Amino acid sequence: MNKDNKQQIARIRTMEQRMNRAAAAVKRLSVALDKWESAQEDITALGEYYGSDLWRQDFADDEAGLLPADLKRGVLSEDGLWNLLVDVREIDILLKVTAKKKK
Repeated sequence: MNKDNKQQIARIRTMEQRMNRAAAAVKRLSVALDKWESAQEDITALGEYYGSDLWRQDFADDEAGLLPADLKRGVLSEDGLWNLLVDVREIDILLKVTAKKKK
């Protein structure tokens, strides 16, 4: 094996590693995007619910102790739901920026 051959083999190994990392990342992103797409109906419903008259009534009833103590109520957390919706907007922007970069 000569020096050029050693460099060639090293290059091929490096590129193989890069391809393996990229393929794994593509697979993970593809799965995540499928989940993201299937969550859009939920995200839309949460956006419409947050700040609506129904949400305000649910929040007030919770504050008044009218709801069962064992009821999960993360959706009534103003910060929790707000932060989720802000994260959604930021991801939407990131996806659009990424798509524009690829054109």
